[in-house]
Amino acid sequence: MPTKTRCAWCEKDDLYRNYHDTEWGIPVYDDQKIFEFLILETFQAGLSWYTVLAKRENFRNAFDNFDYQKVANYSEEKIALLKQDAGIIRNGLKIKAAVTNAIAFMEVQKEFGTFSNYIWGFVDGKPINNNRKNVKEVPATTEISDKLSKDLKKRGFKFVGSTVVYAHMQATGMVNDHVEDCWTRNQKYVSTLR
Repeated sequence: MPTKTRCAWCEKDDLYRNYHDTEWGIPVYDDQKIFEFLILETFQAGLSWYTVLAKRENFRNAFDNFDYQKVANYSEEKIALLKQDAGIIRNGLKIKAAVTNAIAFMEVQKEFGTFSNYIWGFVDGKPINNNRKNVKEVPATTEISDKLSKDLKKRGFKFVGSTVVYAHMQATGMVNDHVEDCWTRNQKYVSTLR
């Protein structure tokens, strides 16, 4: 059986390959899932995505299955417990930012109906389909991620620099940065566009 060609970044091990093959770059319109990726990406700031991905289930348990309504109401006691949780990244500023971001997330929902409506508005509601020959051509930021980052910060979000925002856009399929010869490149987008 021939080996599948994938984006080179995911060939570290099965954890990365599975994430790449089943999630990365598939358009996400569900607010709960968008919030999950937002939490994970903000914790990734300054670290490798692999570090966060390896702790994903621990994050899921620690942050009440990424329920933004629950996270928005975390007490100082809950935050203190999270700072002691060895299963996640115990960065106090990022933990507090998760609470701040959950509150801001719900404010955006009030204004736009859903967070999905808001964030997908930056790409006119449909994925940007890039044609990258290799991973070296994939930028860390774009004009759109700069604009979205600036707007999120204005709305009170934390740890949402342009690099984090672009990674979030890639993860949630707002941009298709699968390289041209990646086996997942076209099949994902045909079946998931709304």
